[in-house]
Amino acid sequence: MSRIGRMPISVPKNVTVEIGKENFIKVKGPKGELSRSLSRDMSITQENGEIHIARPTEMRHHRALHGLTRSLLNNMVVGVTTGFSRVLEIQGVGYRAQLQGNNLQLQVGKSHDVVYEPPSKDMSFDVSRDGRTLTISGIDKEAVGQLAAVIRMERPPEPYKGKGIRYQGEFVRSKAGKSGKASK
Repeated sequence: MSRIGRMPISVPKNVTVEIGKENFIKVKGPKGELSRSLSRDMSITQENGEIHIARPTEMRHHRALHGLTRSLLNNMVVGVTTGFSRVLEIQGVGYRAQLQGNNLQLQVGKSHDVVYEPPSKDMSFDVSRDGRTLTISGIDKEAVGQLAAVIRMERPPEPYKGKGIRYQGEFVRSKAGKSGKASK
């Protein structure tokens, strides 16, 4: 059995989980509402404030789906209760971020400013005072991670000077620059 898949998901008191036909799941909580269609092969049951997931067979495909289904459902429950956030650091001379209302404006060495709107009303941006640290928050873990990856790709960290946008705690190995032509 999958160690992750067989762990029950505890549902807090202020969260409601509706399991529809063909495993269409709706989760409502204090931060918002998420819905997702999960694999029809998995058996999802809710009892005594816990959700259990079972797989029909021991086929490789079902074993893979077992843990995935449990993780996706757990992320939905955690998202509507506490939410998720991803922190990005901006490094480089003249590189900074700032908020324009709800939108994020980045100045990362291009001829124009790059502006991002939050893709949903549940997501938000927060920028530190110096404009070097950016926090993306939301209830959908997948959407928060995807938006962070898209913003990071605007100017990925380069290995020579270390300039660019990186995840908090990300290590970027520095390379040595070219050495000049040696005199004879």
